[in-house]
Amino acid sequence: MNQAMFEQAQPIWLKGLSEEMNLSLGLRTVFHAQRGGCLLRITGATVYRIWLNGKFVGHGPARCGHGYYRVDAWRLPVIKGQNLLAIEVAGYNANSYAYLDQPSFVQAELVRGTKTIAATGGKGFKVIRLHGRVREVQRYSFQRTFVEAYKRSPKSADWYTRLDDTSKPAKIETLKPRRLVERGVPYPAFETRQPVALTASGVVRPMRNPKLRNGREYSPKPDYKAFPVEDTLYPGHEIEALSSRINSTKVHPYQPRSQLSLKANQFKVFDFGTNLTGFIALRVVCRRSVDLYLVFDELATEHGDVSITRYGCANVVKYSLKPGCYDLESIEPYTLKYLKVLALNGGCQVTGLYLREYACPDSHRGRFSASDHRLNDLFEAARQTFRQNAVDIFMDCPGRERAGWLCDSFFTDRAERDLCGENPIERNFLENYLLPTKFPHLPKGMLPMCYPSNHTNGNFIPNWAMWFVIEMEEYLARTGDRELVDALKPKVYGLIEYIKPFLNPDGLLERLEKWVFLEWSRSNNFTQDVSYPSNMVYAGMLDAAGNLYGDQSLKRQAGKVRRTVRAQSFDGEFFVDNAVRQEDGTLEVTRNRTETCQYYAFFFNVATPDSHPKLWKMIREDFGPERDPAQHYPQIAPSNAFIGFFLRLDVLSRYGERALILDQLYRQYLPMAQTTGTLWEYKDPCASCNHGFAAHVAHILYRDILGIRVDPSSKTVTFKAPPIDLDWCEGHLPVGNEWIDAKWVRHNGQLSYTLAVPEGFTAIVDMS
Repeated sequence: MNQAMFEQAQPIWLKGLSEEMNLSLGLRTVFHAQRGGCLLRITGATVYRIWLNGKFVGHGPARCGHGYYRVDAWRLPVIKGQNLLAIEVAGYNANSYAYLDQPSFVQAELVRGTKTIAATGGKGFKVIRLHGRVREVQRYSFQRTFVEAYKRSPKSADWYTRLDDTSKPAKIETLKPRRLVERGVPYPAFETRQPVALTASGVVRPMRNPKLRNGREYSPKPDYKAFPVEDTLYPGHEIEALSSRINSTKVHPYQPRSQLSLKANQFKVFDFGTNLTGFIALRVVCRRSVDLYLVFDELATEHGDVSITRYGCANVVKYSLKPGCYDLESIEPYTLKYLKVLALNGGCQVTGLYLREYACPDSHRGRFSASDHRLNDLFEAARQTFRQNAVDIFMDCPGRERAGWLCDSFFTDRAERDLCGENPIERNFLENYLLPTKFPHLPKGMLPMCYPSNHTNGNFIPNWAMWFVIEMEEYLARTGDRELVDALKPKVYGLIEYIKPFLNPDGLLERLEKWVFLEWSRSNNFTQDVSYPSNMVYAGMLDAAGNLYGDQSLKRQAGKVRRTVRAQSFDGEFFVDNAVRQEDGTLEVTRNRTETCQYYAFFFNVATPDSHPKLWKMIREDFGPERDPAQHYPQIAPSNAFIGFFLRLDVLSRYGERALILDQLYRQYLPMAQTTGTLWEYKDPCASCNHGFAAHVAHILYRDILGIRVDPSSKTVTFKAPPIDLDWCEGHLPVGNEWIDAKWVRHNGQLSYTLAVPEGFTAIVDMS
């Protein structure tokens, strides 16, 4: 914590409105400068956007735990002479998975050298209440806050584009001091990406009896904040009430300078070439008033249209524009491959369409290539998936939720080390759990399943809290950050204390509370009363905590849990998922058996190929993504991508099955890469097609296809070319500010290699 990050600035907001939902505030100051030398320090709630002389500069802040706020410091590209700095702040005051529900504020100061030019709560900034954004709107999804809907006139942008703006100053109040911490992570990449093609055109008309969604993302529920139905604008319903007719699917390369005309009720669909995340922007000219809708998704429909219902979100931004010329850009980031631009109640011309990316800036540092170009495409899809899900924390997906989920993070953090060379995002992610003394609405000792987020309904995933400890063990090995690990010790032992009352006389967890989650498959149907996969995770957590803090009693307990699970769960052929407590008090093991349970058993060392050779043979030869459960082992429910197939890949790697790993990458993940350029939540495109944990594929390609394993703690690099059907493979892995370069080549039955490691590292090479 550092209260001295600002010289003069104080937290402020519109007077009496800091706890109102979905309000927007603007700060502006005009100042004289030479080239360079100006710094803007800023934090706030919920999000801000910076404009300098009408041009985008930055977006933030990085998210933090309850009661704490991360401070950004932006070097401003000022021009010689007069400059206009404008800051737009959106305060949501709504519980979500993406942002904390907390009072709105902004704290900012502009400095040149040692001189403060402007500071909130002091002099220099003019504060304006911004009315152009419609407040009373539906939520984007129940995991995020509000959709964007605007009413604009040609003068709406004057406050951040004109030196002589005459907007009326708003009444403000100075708020109590905030607890401040450093940003901790690199500033995002804001590269602009244009569509590659115009792919479809058509018209819409109202449906007579539209069937509109009435799900939790569209209707207020007791467990999250929203505006009353009768007062709320629903752009999602407005789009759902229209039927689309495609007139043309002829593909035209997109020309940024060409003017595209839209008549009333017309639309055009654009393809960005790959799934991307960022702020949607375009220039619009209209001679009459128009309602312009930006509708987007990661996939196009089979007819070439864009659906607003596939993803469980209101994937739409609405602009109601009076006659004039507008440069428009969303303040929230969205995920899309396809964008539908629709004009209603009037026509307009559209130019300069682009998406300003909101992505990790360092993911380009790691490189990978192989003789089969399909693997190169797969690596780039993993990189894209990572960079869009790793801005300030690790996220599950950058669109529907933008939430920092545990367990997902266990896999994403491995990719961060390989692609970026360091783990600052993982540190922020873990530090956010450290900062609060308690988590609202959760029992003492329990950790939020995703964070920073609000869980006002008291829900949590006990399994994910255990994965937090398992991740910490790998984090320490990756970074050597003993200070953070020791600081988190009370949180770890608090979790262990929370769990103790659920131990039955056998020493196993029984009847865990709330959402006992294993994966997106039938495994989740068999989580009570004694979930054996949950107890496998528990053993892994006890081992990890014992290793982190030198606690041998925890390691002994982990061994006992494994032995008990092995004795109760293994039926002689497979591990059974659960046991149910009978009325007479006896514990009856069921016949519920899933593929995922077998992977949990091997991942957490309840089973090994030596201890269970027949089961291992079946896993290796008969199971996996391509198994048809109707034909092979119908009694064993199949796995899904998260997390069963990733557990499978890790287990296969542990026991040297590189050829099987390569086959699974080709069969399961390559089609994802070829379809969206990113990797998915499920094995089918029914949900998120850009899920952070799947960036782990980059780690798999380095570890199992290139054959490089790096142990930063011991500064050891192990290099072993796998026996797979490739002619060559090479990689460039960052290690801090240095690199590991490795390559192997097979030619005429001979294997050769090159390897260069940083000074101080030991290389162990096995090319047998």
